[in-house]
Amino acid sequence: MSTFQERERAFENKFAHDQEMMFKATSRRNRKIGLWAAELLGLSGEDAANYALDVIRVDFTKPGHDVVVEKLVADLGNRADEATIRARMAEYLSEAKAELADG
Repeated sequence: MSTFQERERAFENKFAHDQEMMFKATSRRNRKIGLWAAELLGLSGEDAANYALDVIRVDFTKPGHDVVVEKLVADLGNRADEATIRARMAEYLSEAKAELADG
């Protein structure tokens, strides 16, 4: 195998790894934001866990993450505005990435 092919394979492997880590971080973020929203909605226990799963699932319905924001804005009503939701999502994504990096 040539050096170029080895380098190409290394880049492909890194890209695949980065994509997998982003998928995992996004799923963790969605679980965290779902649990946060569930708390605002007065849900706890199994109901809160099920709501968080719904948030994770909704992210698979359309490309991009705006669908999660749309769901939360609709569900939370006046409990949290879009800016607050987006700020929480950014915070939880950072946390999720750190958790994954820590192993």
